[in-house]
Amino acid sequence: MNDVARTQTLATHNMATLFRSTVVFCLVLVLISCAGGNAKQTFNENTVVKAAKYFDIDSNVERDFDNALSLIQKKDYKQAISVLTSVIDREQRLPAPFINMAIAQNKLGDTKSAESNLIKALQLDLSHPVANNELGLLYRKSGKFKAARIAYENAIKEYPAYLPVKRNLGVLCDLYMHDFECALEQFEDYLAYKPDDKTVAIWLADVKRRLGSRLGSK
Repeated sequence: MNDVARTQTLATHNMATLFRSTVVFCLVLVLISCAGGNAKQTFNENTVVKAAKYFDIDSNVERDFDNALSLIQKKDYKQAISVLTSVIDREQRLPAPFINMAIAQNKLGDTKSAESNLIKALQLDLSHPVANNELGLLYRKSGKFKAARIAYENAIKEYPAYLPVKRNLGVLCDLYMHDFECALEQFEDYLAYKPDDKTVAIWLADVKRRLGSRLGSK
């Protein structure tokens, strides 16, 4: 299996998801966009919206946040960081600005600052699926596989329908930790939500083949 192709696909998906987010409804839109048309959903969208509406967000802050997302789309990461710094100075109750700051910093190779901002986001929402997913990717790339697994599993506990993290955990277990039972579980769960994903179906078949070979050799 081609890990580079997997990483590129997942990174593109995660970035696109975040671009569709707004300050108030970031988590809601992330979950909706990843659930798919006929996917099973184990989260309550209305509950999340009500929780987010508790915060009265200044319109200037929201405008600047949207501007920062646009800058990230244009790959102007330095300017995006500058704008997000201003956003965070004025609004520190929501994880979305910290997450997008981390993404921009990671793109510039500042993984230490990216990690710090993802942790700040998780201090606001320990189970936030996007923050945990991004932190898991960061840890996996730096060889901290156990820490990456913890991050992915933190998200899955509360948001089992958030598919990027389930897919990434499967990749981690398969290619990096050689925990094929874990990979099997994640890929099967993923396909239960998105059965038309032919790429993951191929990965699942490969995991089953290797599991069968291992059992047959005993």
